[in-house]
Amino acid sequence: MARIGGRSLWLAWPAGIFCAAAVVALGVLAAPGIPTAVSFVGDTLRASTDTPTAAAGTPAEPAGDCRHLYSQPLWSTMVWSPEALLWQRRTVPLSTPEAVAAAAPTVVVTCHWRGVNGRFVETTVSTVAPEGAAAARTTLASQGFACTDDGGVVHCERSSGDVLEVHDLRGDRWVSSTLTGWMPDDYAATVASHAFFGE
Repeated sequence: MARIGGRSLWLAWPAGIFCAAAVVALGVLAAPGIPTAVSFVGDTLRASTDTPTAAAGTPAEPAGDCRHLYSQPLWSTMVWSPEALLWQRRTVPLSTPEAVAAAAPTVVVTCHWRGVNGRFVETTVSTVAPEGAAAARTTLASQGFACTDDGGVVHCERSSGDVLEVHDLRGDRWVSSTLTGWMPDDYAATVASHAFFGE
């Protein structure tokens, strides 16, 4: 080893030995985690290459509970709202009992969020027969809802004061939302997308 001017050999050797010991000690401490790290990297790589691609046009599994009815950003918005409290239950849509009677839905899940000062948001996901979906649309239109049909999704909406009622029907799914004094951004569109497509 070449000598460098101004360096003391009797300090260099102990410092080098100390550094080597530190590296060995760190290696010993890290050794138990190496199999886990290798497994994690392998699983990640396999998941990115082996996941079968869904067939074109095949929707994901529709949401069937409150957690899966919301995107992560919307879920965070709801959960962190002041005094937010969620009840998951199976009750018929809150809006328009006439439409409920005409459609005869089978409730999948109802998500009721209560907030401050009496404000709340409630969404009910139901399954309906084709004739029930048609009856629901006809009844909603007769109740003053503005209804449109866009790509197989019937969207009906009515607003009165600080109450917004939104209904979306697609295939055998009916998503009914009532928002009172609480209007999260893109709420109705997000829950309808998750109820129909799971995304």
